[in-house]
Amino acid sequence: MTLRGLIIATQFLTRVPMPAVSEYSSRDVVRSSWWFPFVGLCVGGVIALLVFVGGFQSPLVAAALGVLAWAWITGAMHLDGLADLTDALGASHRDPQRFLQVLADPHIGTFGVVSIALALILKLAFLTELPRDALFALALIPAWARLGALIWSRSLPPLKGGRAQQLAEGLPLGPILVWLALLAALSAWMAPVLLLAPLAIFAWMMWLRVRLGGVSGDCLGAGIEIVEIALLAAVMLGGEWRLPIINPA
Repeated sequence: MTLRGLIIATQFLTRVPMPAVSEYSSRDVVRSSWWFPFVGLCVGGVIALLVFVGGFQSPLVAAALGVLAWAWITGAMHLDGLADLTDALGASHRDPQRFLQVLADPHIGTFGVVSIALALILKLAFLTELPRDALFALALIPAWARLGALIWSRSLPPLKGGRAQQLAEGLPLGPILVWLALLAALSAWMAPVLLLAPLAIFAWMMWLRVRLGGVSGDCLGAGIEIVEIALLAAVMLGGEWRLPIINPA
């Protein structure tokens, strides 16, 4: 874990301005994967802070700030992956051979536009209904989703060249296990409902394996969006839980 790795991971996953790191290789990307869940924690922390501040005005304003921050920090690239995947699935409904062709097309079709709209609407709705004392849990959601990207990359064959193939080349198991244990411990303390995250990650992995037979960069982005939405819904619907430092017995 080096500062160079953190910079590469931040450049790889967000649009946050960072010192330029030029000519990094796929091996550098793999090494930077140690930082992926940490970058997710930072993304979630910023979103949680803006939702907290917006909550002084109204829940809807808080949710709108959260969604805007979610899209801006990530450059909406995971939403782009979701759009590309749904376009490819829609176009290949009658002709499976078109899947990879449409997946590589940079243009967004009707299916893609609808999927982005639905994802944003769901995040806005769930953030609006999110209990105020659940904001600490919100920081963990992007971290779990980015850990999922590492698990999918390591567990599934790449469908084509690109980000998924870069991550699959020698991605170590150690960082995944360390972050799995750490995020599970934080979730058990702050929001036990987030212990369902590994199930959501596994469910997306199995869908990719059965439906597509592998993974691509767009599949990783789509999976991050889907896991984030699922976990956001789980926190919203998760019932009573208390963070000891906020609500002592």
